[in-house]
Amino acid sequence: MTRPRKLEAQQVETRLSELSAWALVDGKLHRELLFEDFAAAFAFMTAMALVSESLAHHPEWFNVYNRVTIDLTTHDAGGITELDFEWARAAERHLAERTA
Repeated sequence: MTRPRKLEAQQVETRLSELSAWALVDGKLHRELLFEDFAAAFAFMTAMALVSESLAHHPEWFNVYNRVTIDLTTHDAGGITELDFEWARAAERHLAERTA
C-alpha cells in the first residue's frame, strides 16, 4: 500500500470548498454533528467505524450524548491527505442517506 501524501494548502482549500459543512481547524478537517439522541450519534459512529476499517484510516473523534466532534488528519503524512477527504465524503453520504 502506498503511503498517503500530504496535500498542499491550495489542494486542501479546493477540496474543502466541496464540503461546506467542514472547516479547517488547527490543521485538521473539522466537523461537529448534533443528532436527535445518543443512539443516533452512536449509530453514525458505528457506521463510520466500518468505513474507517475499510480505508485503514481512523478519525480523531469525540462523543458526548447526541454530539459527535470529528477531526481528520493523516498522522503518518504529517497533515491532511486525500484519505481525510475520502473519509469526510463518506460521512456526508452516510448523513444524507439518514435524512433521505
